[in-house]
Amino acid sequence: MTATRHLARRFGLAALCAMAAAAHAETVGDVDTVFKFIGPDHKIVVEAYDDPKVAGVTCYLSRAKTGGVSGALGLATDKSDASIACRQVGPVSITQPLPQREEVFSERQSVLFKRQRVVRMVDAKRNTLVYLTYSDLLVDGSPKNSVTAVPIDRASPIPQK
Repeated sequence: MTATRHLARRFGLAALCAMAAAAHAETVGDVDTVFKFIGPDHKIVVEAYDDPKVAGVTCYLSRAKTGGVSGALGLATDKSDASIACRQVGPVSITQPLPQREEVFSERQSVLFKRQRVVRMVDAKRNTLVYLTYSDLLVDGSPKNSVTAVPIDRASPIPQK
């Protein structure tokens, strides 16, 4: 096997593993906010994301989705407004040490440059997981953000890297 082929195979395997580990949104529901004569209406969508490294914690993210023709074609840029609420939905189990800060979800909001991100932070002093959502642009991000926290029972300290 040539070095180039071997490198390509490793890169492909790494990309496949990264995609498998990525969290996937489950749409809980939506509400229309603006009627569009052609194409779908503008809406607010509520999605659920299970934290891939913390079993028993789910984050609910509400965000604007642009409708109309550009929204239907995937060419629209969604607004930066978003809200997050993460909750314990079952027994919490952390199978591996967590970094102090880690991006757990990311979703595209425009064709090329804008993403909605959710970052998990560990507040070790309070044994709490803090989740922050914000949007960013390739050139200039948005200060609009939302934060939530999930306290973990002190009898089970959060393992950290």
